[in-house]
Amino acid sequence: MNHFFDRLRYPTVAHEILDRIVATQRDAIERAVSVLTDTIRRDGVVHAFGTGHARLVAHEMAGRAGGLAPVNLVRISDLVTRGGADPGLLDPLAERDASLAEPLYDLHRPRAEDCFVIVSNSGINAAVMEMALLVRRHGHPIVAITSTAHSTSVPSRHPSGQRLVDLAEVAIDTGAPRGDAAISLGDGLATGATSSLAGIAIVQLLTEGVCRALLDAGVTPPLYRSMNLPDTDAGNAGLERRYRRVHPIEA
Repeated sequence: MNHFFDRLRYPTVAHEILDRIVATQRDAIERAVSVLTDTIRRDGVVHAFGTGHARLVAHEMAGRAGGLAPVNLVRISDLVTRGGADPGLLDPLAERDASLAEPLYDLHRPRAEDCFVIVSNSGINAAVMEMALLVRRHGHPIVAITSTAHSTSVPSRHPSGQRLVDLAEVAIDTGAPRGDAAISLGDGLATGATSSLAGIAIVQLLTEGVCRALLDAGVTPPLYRSMNLPDTDAGNAGLERRYRRVHPIEA
């Protein structure tokens, strides 16, 4: 007897995406690990930025169990919650507004020793591109997480005509297909988005890679422990004091 679950293709698609990352992105991930490790060893901060669903991937880097403490999450919504902008700014199409990048960059006040991880599956939206241009102008290295298949098949929405992959020191390809949804249902319908799954796997590979590179250099990785385990609050608070400009807390 056939089970309904047996018709579902997402498990196969997910395995294919992850296998493709391991098979094709090893060099890019190793180079990205080097960029991030150098930043942390210089007491710099990794700024993680994404819009749309790419925010999930950026968020995976920041403030979570097993994650690196010197990671600062950058979101368009920060302009509302921390910068006093009109809440109407939170329209989903805000990622197409290039004018948001500069005040957002200024709000987070990156330093010369910092780097950026910028996540955008399409790699074409104006806010992402303007942020990447600002980051490059200020001399920060960029690690991009993006889909080559999607990005190269559609025009840029930035006046420069450039895409995220054009500005990154290192670009890691998610392998997500054009349009992201990987499972055809017929009649032009598709489901099974893959970019978040791929991006989160890449972020975890980067995090583990940085930890191992720091250990190889004799440096203890500044890692959060789960706040839902006993006796972890004090250690996590110590990390936040060390990286006060990422986590502004009372002394």
